[in-house]
Amino acid sequence: MFANLTVLENLEMGAYPRRDRVGISEDLKKIFRQFPRLQERRRQAAGTLSGGEQQMLAIGRALMAKPSLLLMDEPSLGLAPILVREIFSVIREIRAQGTTIVLVEQNARMALATADHGYVLETGSVRMSDRAQALLKSPFVQAAYLGGPA
Repeated sequence: MFANLTVLENLEMGAYPRRDRVGISEDLKKIFRQFPRLQERRRQAAGTLSGGEQQMLAIGRALMAKPSLLLMDEPSLGLAPILVREIFSVIREIRAQGTTIVLVEQNARMALATADHGYVLETGSVRMSDRAQALLKSPFVQAAYLGGPA
């Protein structure tokens, strides 16, 4: 995020490599529908946004590039629970629209509830790999990462 640029300027930077002005305008409207707070703050300097708003802006800016693959590292880190639910709702929406997402997330329950497939890493090595729903039901995953049965 470019702290001195406005929210709108940051989103436009995400579309920098694109040349389809009509598509950019439509995608900008879509981002503002997904994140109404960003539209409310479109003229505000990005550096003055809350942590949750900055996360929304980072996701929105990435989506403006129309990626086929989106890498996300700890999108819920430091956010209030209500914002975590909002961010994960948008992640599910992005996924449903056909964008592949690689998500690294310590909130294992939310990540696995959102994912198709999961990997459990332990000291840098893959400890388990399976369908996300199977990992959610795994006694090992429940005990080690989810605080017991759901």
